[in-house]
Amino acid sequence: MASTIIQSGSFTSTGVSVDLDLRSDVDWVEVINYTQMATQQTPGRGVKFEWLRGMATGTGVEFTKADGTDTLQGETLASGGFTLLDTSSQAPGTLNATITAIANAAIPVVTNSGTNGLAAGDVVRIIDVTGAQQLGGMDFTVGNSTLSTTTFSLDYMAQIVAGTTGSWTAIDTGRTGAGKYTHFRYNLNGTETIIWADGANHASKYDGTTVTDLNATGAPADPKFVIGYKNAFFFAGHSSNPEEIVFTAPFTDDDFSTANGAGAIRVDSVITGLFPFRNELFIFCEERIFRLVGNTIADFQMQPVTRDVGCLNGFTIQEVAGEVLFLGKDGIRTVAATEKINDVNLGTITKPIQELFDNFPDVSQFDSVVVPGKTQYRLFFTNTGQATSAKTRGVIAVLKDKGFEFSELEGIQPASTDFLVVQGESYVLHGGFDGYVYRQEQGNTFDGASIIGRYRSPDMTMGDAGLRKNFQRVIINYAPTGVINSDLFIRYDYESPTVARPAAYPFDSSQIVALYGTSVYGTATYGGQSNPLVRQPIEGSGFAIAMRVVDNDTSSAYTLKGFQLEFTAGARR
Repeated sequence: MASTIIQSGSFTSTGVSVDLDLRSDVDWVEVINYTQMATQQTPGRGVKFEWLRGMATGTGVEFTKADGTDTLQGETLASGGFTLLDTSSQAPGTLNATITAIANAAIPVVTNSGTNGLAAGDVVRIIDVTGAQQLGGMDFTVGNSTLSTTTFSLDYMAQIVAGTTGSWTAIDTGRTGAGKYTHFRYNLNGTETIIWADGANHASKYDGTTVTDLNATGAPADPKFVIGYKNAFFFAGHSSNPEEIVFTAPFTDDDFSTANGAGAIRVDSVITGLFPFRNELFIFCEERIFRLVGNTIADFQMQPVTRDVGCLNGFTIQEVAGEVLFLGKDGIRTVAATEKINDVNLGTITKPIQELFDNFPDVSQFDSVVVPGKTQYRLFFTNTGQATSAKTRGVIAVLKDKGFEFSELEGIQPASTDFLVVQGESYVLHGGFDGYVYRQEQGNTFDGASIIGRYRSPDMTMGDAGLRKNFQRVIINYAPTGVINSDLFIRYDYESPTVARPAAYPFDSSQIVALYGTSVYGTATYGGQSNPLVRQPIEGSGFAIAMRVVDNDTSSAYTLKGFQLEFTAGARR
């Protein structure tokens, strides 16, 4: 019979039934008792067992030794054979259909009539709760605010309308002491899967239905980092060997057998992060950087990149526009490819703003995220012991034509970050220490609060500081993406208090281009330019002039491209 093997593995027989987790549906199973097959045993011992789709539940075919020369004899099993368990319609875990209520408190509490057996940190899925159908199919982390055999709290959820009866099922249990998670999304066999590591438990994977711990023989017990590279998975940061990297066999996420191509490699420094870049895997350490080249264990080579520079925090490693950025001892550094094959260039980009990094001796909670559409790298100076979320600061690095430009940020304190592209739309996310997930680059407010914007030009003398200029108009070129509600101010002679200050001029998008959903038919300009020139008459005179834009309202994003001033010459002082 011709068959395609989709999965292989091993288990230890203890005399009781064993559940085998399969990554997909199956038509044929073969189990070989290696211990009995490899030795001369008394005739009658079962050494090989088979099951084919269509066989009745609990049946199978058993091959036993017929004599001492290992001749096999087959016979059917009427019981004690194979049973196919279809989990495709239901997530793993025992379905508990005894929910009697969900309270509408600020921290909702679920009450069940039976013993739930849950612990803080377990994940449950709520199913079909009367009065709270909006929770159906959603996963929640069990908290410890109210936890007993008959109750458990959803600590990270907002207040809801009270529910009455329904069901829940456990998705992931037994995880204790978890630290910050690293994760990697992949698709090896047609199923979208995510794999994660937390530094305290075995790594796990989730395929949308089943959570599976990667605890086969040879698997690291508590990896902190996991990444995919060359169709295998690499784990590092385990407590017993922090300098070691363990990798799976090719095209598998759970095979750690060296006979199949899995293995381990060690470096001479504590590993702080893993990151694939081009055709290489970069291994960041506290004081070293290495790169792994090759395709399989047969030709893998570990090469040093530098022994003088390291990465302080693996969660600061990101790729931006073909360069890898990370946090070193002297600020943000880059790993950039050069024109020479297999060569890289290491450089620091934050010397102009070095003082921003001098007051943070503890960078263990720092995090970062990339905004691909803006070629931005955002580094958050998270430190829950020193600053609240509102006071947490950070740095934005933006790659421009002439290099990186920088700005400061404030008010975001992420516990974790991620970005992904789904059907062409970018999602920039961060999880807060308050248990909520936030989406950045969405809307025109900062979590409901107006974003205050300020721009001020330099003081300009038009080439002659001794000549008074009578200004007539300013021509502004800007690109709106939506409704703008800002003010334009003109200030003369370095904002001297003895000089007149004209009132604010309107700086909005109402006369520029029609915006769907906001413009009024007959007054807006249909088909206007996206980067228009606006001629705004102004009043006043002076020896120097500056332009200021103030935005205290809720405005859509816009870009100020440039401006031009028109004036006539006046008297000389």
